[in-house]
Order: sequence, then structure tokens, then C-alpha cells
Amino acid sequence: MSQVVISGTGLWKPQYTITNQELVASYNAYANKHNETHAAEIASGTITPKPQSSAEFIEKASGIKSRYIYKKEGALDIDRMMPVIPQRADEELSNQAEMALHAAHKAMAAANKTAADIDAIIVACAYTQRSYPAIAIEVQEALGVKGFGFDMLVACSAATFGLHRAYEMIKAETASCVMVINPELTSPQVNYKDRDSHFIFGDVSIATILETAQTCTSDHSYEILSTKAQTVYSNNIRSNFGYVLNANDANPLSPDQLFFQKGRSVFKEVCPMAAEHINTHLQQHQLSPPDIKRWWLHQANINMNNLIFKMLMNRPAEGIEAPIVLDEFANTASAGSLIAFNLYQEDLVSGDYGIICSFGAGYSIGSLVVRKTD
Repeated sequence: MSQVVISGTGLWKPQYTITNQELVASYNAYANKHNETHAAEIASGTITPKPQSSAEFIEKASGIKSRYIYKKEGALDIDRMMPVIPQRADEELSNQAEMALHAAHKAMAAANKTAADIDAIIVACAYTQRSYPAIAIEVQEALGVKGFGFDMLVACSAATFGLHRAYEMIKAETASCVMVINPELTSPQVNYKDRDSHFIFGDVSIATILETAQTCTSDHSYEILSTKAQTVYSNNIRSNFGYVLNANDANPLSPDQLFFQKGRSVFKEVCPMAAEHINTHLQQHQLSPPDIKRWWLHQANINMNNLIFKMLMNRPAEGIEAPIVLDEFANTASAGSLIAFNLYQEDLVSGDYGIICSFGAGYSIGSLVVRKTD
């Protein structure tokens, strides 16, 4: 069967950013107004007051200092607390397709590919802005790609699970070149009124091209030795928004329809799962953690990454051994590990091993063991 390689990635960042300081100023002003408006209920104990936040709290808890946002207007308005993204006509390019195309063009340039070279497109995200037609098919049409496209939703593991599907398609010879795109438009699902989650996510788009080694002409490529996936059901990370709300007579803007999690439980349960998953995957290739040159891990929380790495290596990471991009990008749902890969891989030399791993809601864990090619 064909050897499958990652031949190019493309990263696109929105023009707008929100720093921790900006976010905290907005949230604290909202919290003060909320507490003043509901002073009587708070005094009687029927409503809990909104706590204050700080930039220092956010950075210590997560490693996040800033985040990119697709549209900044409205997100910091204490009377709205949600970005303003005007609805587009059906004939116009959707917001996520627009984001996807930015990253796709960059990935195609990196891999030296044209639309005629690509057989399939997978758009894999934590959220898509509509059920159908698939965002991937819209992107396929805009790029002029023949073949087919489809969307995947596996929360923060969507990118690695998408790469798994692309790898399997090439191995099965149903495609020879597949582009996986992760246009993570997370900001509309952020609860900007919640101190414990308002800072977590950022918007971004990244694309990755997989193809056979025989057709690869890029300057930097990585053979995929194998993939590994695992899912274990948990309610600890959840977002309930969906079309059935029409029949539930539920408020689509209530807190449970947005992102929410039991952060401490997630930390306690996911870290050992991810470490065991990675170790088991490496053993399939008679590799151990010290054999890995670069660890491109999911970017949800710096403390999680530090603990997982230490559980595997019995020491802290050094330099860019396990690169962190949370400080600039925040948690970008499924895109985080591939952002780290995009930014921190060209220095590796032929034969170096690396692992790409994501983990998130579900719970879900996806990994790829890769080796730098000549």
C-alpha cells in the first residue's frame, strides 16, 4: 500500500484579537452591572453574585494571554456579550467556508498542489454553522476541486480524526490527495458572561494536505506511520445547542446551550487517559517517549500539557520540545495541535519522530505517529 505523508499545512488568523485585559475589563463591568441590577435577589440568596475575574487568574489557570476572534464587535459590549456576525444570504460564501479557504490556499502553496491535484476535502471542526449543505462541499466548489467533500464533528479531536479518515482513504486507494480543513469558529459558542469559561476559546483556521509519498514535492513532509483513536462517553464537556431546540421550547441562549465543562473533572480524567493512549500508540512501533523529538499536543490548557508530558517523560518539557501556542491563540478547539505542528516542525531532520495528539469532549482522543522524511 502507498506510503502516506503530510506534505503541507496552512494557518490563517483573523485580523482581530482580544487580550486577557480587554476580556476581563468587559466581563467585570458586566458582572458589576448584573450584581447591581439583581442586588435584592442576591441579598435574599435567590441569585448568586457574579464573581470578578483577572488577567492573572486566566493566565495561571490556562496559559492563555490573548485570542483571535473572527468578529470583535459585540463581544466586549456588556449589553450584548456576543460577537456580531451578520447573517449572509444563501448565495454568499458562508463564514466558515471563508475561513477554510484562507487556510486551504496556504496549505496548497506549502504542498505545491493545485485544485486539480486534490481528490477530497474534509472539514472537521468542533462546530459547523449549519447542518447542510456541508461546508466541505461549499469549499470544494469554491476551490474548483473535483471528487467529493464532507464534514466531521468530533469536538476537539475533529482535526486528528479527520486526518485519520484522510490517511485511511489514501491507504485504501480511494483517494491519492486529501485536504483536511479545521475552520474553528468557536466564538459564537463562548459564554462571555461566565467567569470560568469566557476566556477559553479563540477563532482560527488551519488546513493540512495528505498525499502519497510518490506524489509529494514539498520542502517538508512527514510520513504517517499509523493513527490511533479512542472514545469514552462523558458529560463533563458539553454543548447542547441543536435543531431539536425548536421542539424543546428551550431558550437557545441559555447557558447550557453554550460551551460548558466541569474543568477539574476533565483535568483529572483526561490527563492519564491521554498519557496512556500516547504510550500505547508508541509501543505499536517499538518506540518509547524518549524516542519522540517533537510533541504536538492539543492546546486546551498549559497545565494539562505539562502534566501529560511529565507523566510520559518524567521531566518537564524543554524549549519547543512540546510547543505551546495557547498564549497567542487560546484554545482553538480541534486546531490547536496542528497550529503547533504548523509553527514548530521545519527544524526537524530526516528520521526524527513526532506525535500529533488531540483530546477533548466525548471524551475523544486521536493521535498520529509521524516521521520526518528525506
